Amino acid sequence: MIKSFIFDIGNVLLPFDFSIAMRRLEPRCGTPLEEALKISKPVQHALEMGEISRADFLRQITELIRFSGTEEEFSGIWQDIFTENTAMSELVQSLNGRYPLYLLSNTNDIHVEFFTRVYPVFRHFSGAVYSHEEKCMKPGREIFEVAMQKFGITPAETVFIDDLPANVQTARELGFTAIQYDFTRHGECLTALKAAGIDL
Repeated sequence: MIKSFIFDIGNVLLPFDFSIAMRRLEPRCGTPLEEALKISKPVQHALEMGEISRADFLRQITELIRFSGTEEEFSGIWQDIFTENTAMSELVQSLNGRYPLYLLSNTNDIHVEFFTRVYPVFRHFSGAVYSHEEKCMKPGREIFEVAMQKFGITPAETVFIDDLPANVQTARELGFTAIQYDFTRHGECLTALKAAGIDL
C-alpha cells in the first residue's frame, strides 16, 4: 500500500531552461551564449554538490562569463528560469492531506530560495532533501538513503516521481514505486498512479 510520495522538482513540478537566463545575460557578457552555457556547468555542479558557497559561485560564474552587472543582478536573472507545471500542481494539491509529500532534488540554495517563495505548490510538502545541503546527488544511492531516513519512509510504500531515467532506475533498485515523468505527457503519470492503486 502506498503511504507517501517523493517528488523531484526540475521538469516535474517546475519545467526549467538555463538558456532563458543565459539569453538575458548575454548582452551584458563578454562570452557568447553557447560558450557561457558550457563553461558554467562545472561551477553550477559544484554549487549543487555543496562544494562551493553561494558567494564563491557568484564570484566564479560572473568572472567566467564576464558579466558586467552586479552579483545581485546575476542572481535575479539566474533564478528566473522556471515555469509552473499546473497539471502537476493540481495533482499535488489533490494528494495533499491524504499522503505525506516530500521533495528530493539536485539543486542549490539560490534556486530553492526563489521557487519556494514564488510558487505556492511548495506549501504542500512536509520536508525536502536537497543535494547542496547533503553534498550528494541523484542518481547516487546515498541521497535516497538520506531521504528515507529523514522522512521516515519505506521505499515499498512510497511513490517516487522524477524525469530522469537514471534517477528512476536507482529508486526502483531501492524498492520505490518509481515513475519516470514527462511534463508533456502528464496523463501517463496519472495512469501509472492509478495502476499503483492511487485514487485520483
